[in-house]
Amino acid sequence: MTNCYWLTCYLGMEMKKINLQIIAIVIFMFTASMGFARDFIIFSIVQDLPMGYQNETVNKNFYVNIGSEQGVDLGTTLDVYRTISRLDPYETKQRYQYQVKIGELEVLHTEKDTAIATLKESNIGKDAKVYDIGGFMIGDKVNVKVK
Repeated sequence: MTNCYWLTCYLGMEMKKINLQIIAIVIFMFTASMGFARDFIIFSIVQDLPMGYQNETVNKNFYVNIGSEQGVDLGTTLDVYRTISRLDPYETKQRYQYQVKIGELEVLHTEKDTAIATLKESNIGKDAKVYDIGGFMIGDKVNVKVK
C-alpha cells in the first residue's frame, strides 16, 4: 500500500512539473511575440492655427513612436504608409489590406523611443490618387526609408 502512495506522489509531482513547463512556454510565446513585431505609427499631430493670410503656410509636426533606439536621428527620412481595407463582396467575400505609401517625413528631433518629424513629401492628391483621408493622420504607419 505504501508503494502505491509513493508512486501516486511521484506521478503527481511529475504532472506539476509538466504543467509548469507548459505554462512557462505559453507565457514566453505571448511575451516574446510582442517584442518582435511592432508597428511604428504617427501618434500625434500638432499644427499652427491658420490666420487667414494669403500664401500662408501652416506648419505641422508629426510625433512618431520610432526613435534613436531604432536608428533614427536628425534628418532621417521616414516613409509613411496608409492601410486601406476593402471587402470583395462578390467572389470570395474576403477583406483585402493594402499598404499604400502616401508620403515622407523628415525627422527634426529624436528621443529614445520617439521622434518629431515634419512633412517632406506628400503623395496625396498627386496624379489624381484618392485615399480615404486627404492628409497624414494618426495611425498611419512609418518606417525608415531605405535607399
